[in-house]
Amino acid sequence: MIYNIYHETSFNYEGIVSFSHNLARLKPKSNKYQKLLDFSMKVTPHPYEIYDFYDIFHNNTSHMLIREPHEKFTVIGKSKVEILTSTIEEKIATCKTNSITYEAAIKRITLFSPSDLFAKLFLFDSELIPKSSQKIREYAMQSFHPKRDLFEATKEFMTRIYEDFEFVAGFSDVTTPIEKIFEAKQGVCQDFAQFAISALRTIGLPARYMSGYIETIPPKGKQKLFGTDASHAWFSLYIPSIGWVDFDPTNNLIPRDQHILLGYGRDYYDISPLKGVVFSSGESELEVKVDVSRED
Repeated sequence: MIYNIYHETSFNYEGIVSFSHNLARLKPKSNKYQKLLDFSMKVTPHPYEIYDFYDIFHNNTSHMLIREPHEKFTVIGKSKVEILTSTIEEKIATCKTNSITYEAAIKRITLFSPSDLFAKLFLFDSELIPKSSQKIREYAMQSFHPKRDLFEATKEFMTRIYEDFEFVAGFSDVTTPIEKIFEAKQGVCQDFAQFAISALRTIGLPARYMSGYIETIPPKGKQKLFGTDASHAWFSLYIPSIGWVDFDPTNNLIPRDQHILLGYGRDYYDISPLKGVVFSSGESELEVKVDVSRED
């Protein structure tokens, strides 16, 4: 399965920006589940300096220095990605046969094992995802009994979020506290992902924030409009006997051939598509256009 992704981010400034430093993460990963076939990025105004590097999570990152005075800043990323469906299906089949219990996973994670060392980075609080309250812990533990298969428990936990929470655009933003999301049982994909991660870390399981795109299909008889897609977020759980396994609570499914991974981190701040520091005055307005199209 091959997808073409268009991601445009624009900032319109109230005053003139004399210079700015920016970090862009718009280049999808290449790994054993997807292959990056092509990528290009256009920046307006043209950067005085730009260089590419990998961050601590091996996400593709570009640093840009803009010295030209401007009132609008635009970054357009274009990607072509192949989803390696057979490899994903093999991973899911392995989950069904080689998973371990929640109790065994906790015991393994508390021991010093070189193969689990990097996963432990995703056990701790981050800026947007602190450990949860006792109420959220109790909510999670309804699925995670000591002798229960960890993969099956996480699937049930994902389904409960899907059934108990309502997708409401505009209710929250990326900084809305986890406790408020849980109390209202409302939010969007990034809220559901960050809530799940907070709950999983609270019960001793490493979980990371996954950022990318998902193919959307218009209603029957309707034509899809260009640029009306959006970025998507889900979570990944570390199962010691298998590795990282993805779950999408917004859609109640295990990602297969419709999810394109941009990158991952401890929370949204680690993989935000564009962020920076500007020298200016006044407010700014953000515009985002995303399009995900399947190639025949």
